[in-house]
Amino acid sequence: MATSAQLFEEPFDADEYIERLAWRTPGGGSKGGAEAFDPKKLLEEFANHIEELKQLDERIQRKVEKLEQQCHREAKEFAHKVQELQRSNQIKEAADIIQKLHLIAQELPFDRFADVKAKIASKYHDLERQLIQEFTAAQRRGEIGRMREVAAVLLHFKGYAHCIDVYIKQCQEGAYMQNNVFEDTALLCQRVNKQVGEVFSSPEMVMAKLIQNIFENKLQAHVKEKLDTCFAELEQYLKNLYDLYTRYSLLKFNLGSDKHTFLSKLIKSIFSSYLDSYMDMERQYLQSRSAVILQRYYDSKNHQKRPLGTGSIQELKERIRQRTNLPLGPSIDTHGETFLSQEVVVNLLQETRHAFQRCQKLSDPADLPRNAYSIFLLLVEHLCVDHIDYALEIGLSAIPSSDAKNANLYFLDVVQQANTIFHLFDKQFNDHLMPLISSSPKMTECLQKKKEVIEQMEVKLDTGIDRTLNCMIGQMKHILATEQKKTDFRPEDENNVMIQYTTACSKVCAYVRKQVESVRRSMDGKNVDTVLTELGVRFHRLIHEHLQQFSYSSMGGMLAICDVAEYRRCAKDFRVPLVLQLFDTLHALCNLLVVAPDNLKQVCSGEQLTNLDRNLLHAFVQLRADYRSARLARHFS
Repeated sequence: MATSAQLFEEPFDADEYIERLAWRTPGGGSKGGAEAFDPKKLLEEFANHIEELKQLDERIQRKVEKLEQQCHREAKEFAHKVQELQRSNQIKEAADIIQKLHLIAQELPFDRFADVKAKIASKYHDLERQLIQEFTAAQRRGEIGRMREVAAVLLHFKGYAHCIDVYIKQCQEGAYMQNNVFEDTALLCQRVNKQVGEVFSSPEMVMAKLIQNIFENKLQAHVKEKLDTCFAELEQYLKNLYDLYTRYSLLKFNLGSDKHTFLSKLIKSIFSSYLDSYMDMERQYLQSRSAVILQRYYDSKNHQKRPLGTGSIQELKERIRQRTNLPLGPSIDTHGETFLSQEVVVNLLQETRHAFQRCQKLSDPADLPRNAYSIFLLLVEHLCVDHIDYALEIGLSAIPSSDAKNANLYFLDVVQQANTIFHLFDKQFNDHLMPLISSSPKMTECLQKKKEVIEQMEVKLDTGIDRTLNCMIGQMKHILATEQKKTDFRPEDENNVMIQYTTACSKVCAYVRKQVESVRRSMDGKNVDTVLTELGVRFHRLIHEHLQQFSYSSMGGMLAICDVAEYRRCAKDFRVPLVLQLFDTLHALCNLLVVAPDNLKQVCSGEQLTNLDRNLLHAFVQLRADYRSARLARHFS
């Protein structure tokens, strides 16, 4: 029979248990049974069974002991919880009583109840101190529930604010372990923001007080350290100020309905002294930095800047020479240097862009347009006046007189670079300045200033281009005067002339094509057509006047027509209809040099010549070598 605890369940009868054991044992029955009674087997079975019962008893005893220990432990824990709850309830009850007594005591007259009032006040403060200590201990243990209970009791005590102060102080212990105070602050606020909602009845107020404490202690000290140590280094100071001011990203925390105003006041309380002097330092830095950028560039060119606008005699002569063709002395030789640098421009614009970014963040909204305008004026001063305008002045001074030989007409390079630079200037004006001033009266001032700068530059560019075109025409005139011979149009042997354009024509056309390409390379937009139209008109006038200096034989007239045909092919490169039309007309006029006398009237009344002044037609006819013959004069009269 298997031995188990179930055999001893109530009701239990020992005699019956032994009888069942003997009966089930072979040879152990009292009446023999199938096998004869065997006392030895029965004794052996009883001995084994007794041993099993001992083992079962030991197991049951160990289990009983274990259950008794568990029961004792649970009873102790339960008793502790009961004590805690009782104590907690006595705190609440005591707090309620002392709070009511404290309120009542406020109404009692001092002279009669001084002792009573003092005892109540003492008990009030003692209980308040105990509650705060209990809250502090619970916070250290991380017992959120207990913190919530104590905070709820303290809510009606004067020491509730002190409880919050203790909480704020303790939650910052060990919070600033990294080198980045902003990351530490963000992690701290994230952790506390979740916890205060579980502990306090007014979490927004607690978070606001925490952030105020962080600002006034940790962050203020951090800002002072970062800014005061680099005050002498303006660039680093401004970078640090901008970086620090823009890294306050605590707006996502629950600070109540007026959180923007609250944080704004906190930030200004830290930065107010720095923001008050910000704009002066920004201007000072931008002024000095821009001057350094420019000076380094001119030093790299070994160039000593010329004083412009001094009112000296030399200045007067220079301005007269720029606006006339009077030979008032040699022009400046710049060896083709434009004194314009895109690297300088990019550096100036980059510094100004950073200044605009800082200005937008660090300026008071009411002062932002005025501050942005002052930065813009500094950009105009250094980029437009000190660099571009100076290069234009030097470029104008370097333009040779119109009668100079083999002149280097590099002013078109100045024009090209100045246009490129001004496009960059205009882009920054629209992208970075306009958003800061668009809704203020300063926008009108900025637009007016920009217009003035453009107009001043355009006057100098126009002057330089005009004088450069004069030099081009002067160079063409020199080629014609050097290469064109009188015998080109009155050859000695009329029968031995190859019909082709002259050497002078070939060299002039080669020069013109080169200058046309230079104009296209240097200009953009409508300026290309405008300049090429002016060059083409002057080119036509030069050739027209040049042809009227010679007398033409019949074969010479054919050579003149060939020259003009080549000039007309050259004029096609201008891609300006007016210029091509002028050379078409000139080509038709040259036909008057070779047409038979009887056909003069017919040719003059042709489509291309019929609207021309008769004196002009007559002037071309007079260039014919046979003009003085009575027959020719009669046909043309």
